[in-house]
Amino acid sequence: MEAQLLAGKTAVITGGGSGIGEALARKFAAEGAEVHILDVNRETAESVARGILAQKQRASSCVCDVTRQKDVIAVMDGIAARGRIDILVNNAGVAHVGNVESTSEADLDRLFSINVKGVYNCLYAVIPHMKKQGGGCVVNMASIASVVGLADRFAYSMSKGAVLSMTYSVAKDYLKYHIRCNAISPARIHTPFVDGFLSRSYPGREKEMFDQLSKTQPMGRMGEPQEVADLALFLCSDKASFITGSNFPIDGGFIKLNS
Repeated sequence: MEAQLLAGKTAVITGGGSGIGEALARKFAAEGAEVHILDVNRETAESVARGILAQKQRASSCVCDVTRQKDVIAVMDGIAARGRIDILVNNAGVAHVGNVESTSEADLDRLFSINVKGVYNCLYAVIPHMKKQGGGCVVNMASIASVVGLADRFAYSMSKGAVLSMTYSVAKDYLKYHIRCNAISPARIHTPFVDGFLSRSYPGREKEMFDQLSKTQPMGRMGEPQEVADLALFLCSDKASFITGSNFPIDGGFIKLNS
């Protein structure tokens, strides 16, 4: 039987209650990690944790608003006090549709608070623990919007560009502490967010618009959360021990083949 890739490791996954975060939590737990699921939604976080525990795997859930630094520090310190934090996946984030003229100050503040400050808060809280224990691994969830221009994604692109820049900075600053930091940049991934967006924006036309959005990917379909989880698993495992300061698009060929 092949050894589990994350056996004996502890992973913290923000936004772990649904979508990509849920897929990450289930995949990491199945590969031997003790998974701590952080989410603003208590119900979804607890549901994912229960599902993992039902498989005789290790998981816990915690309500955490990544925009509140004191709360993030308290949660991370509590987890570290029980052992280690080997892996941090900064997955919590929100989307926004609009160009600069249709993006209000409140929209921009919300995107910055969650997508940028939230990642910073988690890094700020976890990096000292990784330094103290002699190393660790961070994966930040960026987006193809961080490297190519997308229509009507002004604030979202801004926030994900910042995530990518923070990735490079942390990777450079903490090499000597054996902390690896990489980014994953998905294109469209079929998550509950996508289904909710379609039902709100195109009632009665969900299937038509889903097919239309899928066809914008060169491979003709959206990605699946499990595919992102598979990539993150590799990056957080010892198989990726020589990889840091890199961005990994998972985009069905969008960046290179859609121009």
